[in-house]
Amino acid sequence: MTAYAPRADLSVAKPILAFAEESLAAHGLNAEEFWAGVSAIVHELAPRNAELLRRRDALQLQIDEYHRATPGIPDPAAYRAFLTEIGYLSAVPHEVRVTTTHVAPEIALCAGPQLVVPILNARFALNAANARWGSLYDALYGTDAIPHEGDLAPGAGYNPARGAAVIARGRELLDLIAPLQALEGISLNAEVPSAPEWSHSAATRYSVQDGELRVELGDFTVCALADPAALVGYTGSAESPDSILLVHHGLHAEIVIDRTGQIGSSDAAGVQDIVLEAALTTIMDLEDSVAAVDAEDKALGYRNWRGLMARTLSEEITKGGTSFTRSMAADRTYLAPGGGTVTLPGRSVLFVRNVGHLMYGDSILDRAGAETPEGIVDAIMTALGALDDLRGDLANSRTPSMYIVKPKMHGPDEAAFTAELFARVEALLGLPPLTLKIGIMDEERRTSANLAASIAAAADRVAFINTGFLDRTGDEIHTSMHAGPFLPKAAIRTAPWLTAYEARNVTIGVECGLTGHAQIGKGMWAMPDLMAAMLEQKIGHVRAGASTAWVPSPTAATLHAIHYHQVDAFAARAEVSGDRSSTGTGAGAGAPDSLATLLQVPLAEPADLDPATVAAELENSAQSILGYVVRWIDQGVGCSKVPDINDIGLMEDRATLRISSQLLANWLLHGVITEDEIDAALVRCAAVVDRQNAADPLYEALLGADGTTPGLAFTAARRLVLEGAAQPSGYTEPLLHELRRAKKAAQAQSR
Repeated sequence: MTAYAPRADLSVAKPILAFAEESLAAHGLNAEEFWAGVSAIVHELAPRNAELLRRRDALQLQIDEYHRATPGIPDPAAYRAFLTEIGYLSAVPHEVRVTTTHVAPEIALCAGPQLVVPILNARFALNAANARWGSLYDALYGTDAIPHEGDLAPGAGYNPARGAAVIARGRELLDLIAPLQALEGISLNAEVPSAPEWSHSAATRYSVQDGELRVELGDFTVCALADPAALVGYTGSAESPDSILLVHHGLHAEIVIDRTGQIGSSDAAGVQDIVLEAALTTIMDLEDSVAAVDAEDKALGYRNWRGLMARTLSEEITKGGTSFTRSMAADRTYLAPGGGTVTLPGRSVLFVRNVGHLMYGDSILDRAGAETPEGIVDAIMTALGALDDLRGDLANSRTPSMYIVKPKMHGPDEAAFTAELFARVEALLGLPPLTLKIGIMDEERRTSANLAASIAAAADRVAFINTGFLDRTGDEIHTSMHAGPFLPKAAIRTAPWLTAYEARNVTIGVECGLTGHAQIGKGMWAMPDLMAAMLEQKIGHVRAGASTAWVPSPTAATLHAIHYHQVDAFAARAEVSGDRSSTGTGAGAGAPDSLATLLQVPLAEPADLDPATVAAELENSAQSILGYVVRWIDQGVGCSKVPDINDIGLMEDRATLRISSQLLANWLLHGVITEDEIDAALVRCAAVVDRQNAADPLYEALLGADGTTPGLAFTAARRLVLEGAAQPSGYTEPLLHELRRAKKAAQAQSR
């Protein structure tokens, strides 16, 4: 039972109260004035929040009625006219010009990987914050980026053949990012700008002479960098450096030299490792990847965020019987080639993702004793937690800014509401106007269709837009739930609307002037064990003009960084935005007819839903739902690597749950599957999920010890499908929160 204390005319949960008043005292802020200000924000903005949610429901009701009256794929002209008439589609602004200022260069000017991690887990948060730099050798050796078969198979100890393959890949990357040019001993051929032997693979010694890098090769050739500006700095002595720092496409790479190290001792040039600048930015998540259902959970997240902003967060780690304390990495200092020093950040620039507008929580009760919007409380408490940075040395923000990703907004009115909320929070905490920057997640259909207007609503705050296939597909299904049965998930991925969605996000972002002010991002690679496939495929995000894309781990961030060396993201952006630009109005309309394509509903034809396809999709989705929900409900784990039906680990969060539950709910509504078939699939898959989790000592069987009594997790999975069509926007949060709270209460009672 949550305990409360009165503040102003509010009731504040004691874990939230303790967090807030510790922060206020640390910064000399008046608690009485603070709580009075919180009350004003809550009582003035919560009714507006509720009205926005009623508007969502009203629009959805009209769309449902439209599809019931005219089932099937809608006539494009009539459908667009209908959506315009009801106010679902807004007018495209005449001109949108983003003016956001004081944005960290990692966000505004650089391109590189982005991590998203659950902030309730301090170890994960620290790992991600420190993933600004990652060992390329470790990332290659420890994953399938190097094949696992034959002589290259990893074994119990170090495999020299595998190590040699890693080193060869590393040298290939060095040749890409820091090509060499012979100073002597080579007759240059104008038609061949560099010969194969001018390679880092032939290096025997690195040094810095007269402010320039010198690389001696095995044939005694001495080389310099083809672009001398690629040398940023070094450590150790110039004659025998311990490391060499290079830059390429705005990202840094460090050659680590140690002739006594395990790898360096057998390397001709003494190279021990290549360290890549990787996760330039990280989103600390209070939303889809966490199971935060009450004030206790929220306070933990707020405290971890404050610890990150103050750089005091630490965690005791035990590995292999050895314990150590993990804390935030220090900045990295090098000697500059021309004298002096160069210091680079040791940590990612951190965003925090607040929740959206939907959920209400028990952290603060209003004067009537009712729960208040979580999104309002998140904005206040995370901004309060960031004061150590904003009033300190700006070690995170680099500039006087805080970066808040705001998910699941539906259109420009909701973006405008968020901008107003942030302005109120700034005034509450005495922060300069426009300190709080907005990341707009383009993951709901009404935002996608009105992206330029949504950006315009926060044009002086926006620092980030991105796409997210899973949530966006979940909303696609729910919005047109009554139009007819949808395609299976894999087929939806190839439907025309998705291509238009991804392209419009970049094109409209560029037209609205995000370049130089904000990130344009792409979604998650959800298969953390399949790094070879990621290296092959995720380069597409960079080629599409995105300046960042989500990855599931620090290792994945290091490997994805390779793509930003292979492709200049901003050059690619200029090319694709030019190819897909609209008529040049700068209005953010996207390519001609792209909205029409975006609005195409990906419904199935009868031939798409043959019995084998339906059965496979039902089994796959049922297992996915159970595998994720059982950890969420029983253990409070909001994001984890969940084995699929084929035992391939997939990074799952609420977005993956939303699409699976909504697809099955849609098929149930239209008679593609029956309730009995759903129940049978859930029972079959419960046994699979139980087996997959057999090694977890905290795991509870989905159907109880007797195999027939559904636990709360099984109940949640079933309800998410059977009640899916009635859930607001198809979101899973209401049911998950209800049943996780019930589980926590039962666990507390049994102690």
